[in-house]
Amino acid sequence: MTLMPDATSLLQTHYNHLMQHRRGDSNDDLIAKMYASWLCGQGAMPLNLGLPLDVFNSMMAYHFPTLPHFSRPSQLRHLDVGRLPELDDLRTLLHQSHSHPGPDVGWMVEILCAGCMGSDHLWQDLGLWSRKDLSRLMLDNFKPLAALNTNDMKWKKFLYKQMCEGEGIYVCRSPSCEVCVDYQACFGPEE
Repeated sequence: MTLMPDATSLLQTHYNHLMQHRRGDSNDDLIAKMYASWLCGQGAMPLNLGLPLDVFNSMMAYHFPTLPHFSRPSQLRHLDVGRLPELDDLRTLLHQSHSHPGPDVGWMVEILCAGCMGSDHLWQDLGLWSRKDLSRLMLDNFKPLAALNTNDMKWKKFLYKQMCEGEGIYVCRSPSCEVCVDYQACFGPEE
């Protein structure tokens, strides 16, 4: 994520403030990065990171129990309602492979679904700071699914490929990824 120096400073300030109030859970860092980015207008996350307000408040209270109040971003994005049917399939895929114990199950599923509605790389749409953050999110929260990404396919493409294969839909024309003309689009660098 490339930001202007002032924006980077504000992003870091929001992040540091949140981390002073963290619970100590493995997702605290990732949620703090997404929330700080959301406050700074980065990424493609909709209102409350895609969660209903009461659920968002519960998540923030769980991960940052001593945080006195939550700021709200000045620019609000909304989910594209025309794409809601695909969210059900994505939710099903993610719920089937959630591996993180505790209340994060539903929260991370919904946040990932909202991030998939963006038009950039998933880590950028989520407001994470690198693809490495997204890989950690996937491995920590969706380990059985993440383990299937043996060739390090871009995460959003990987998730949609898994949904298609689960439905018996094979849209790729190549016999294998390695000989596909679109190989770079699926496996190339994202930074």
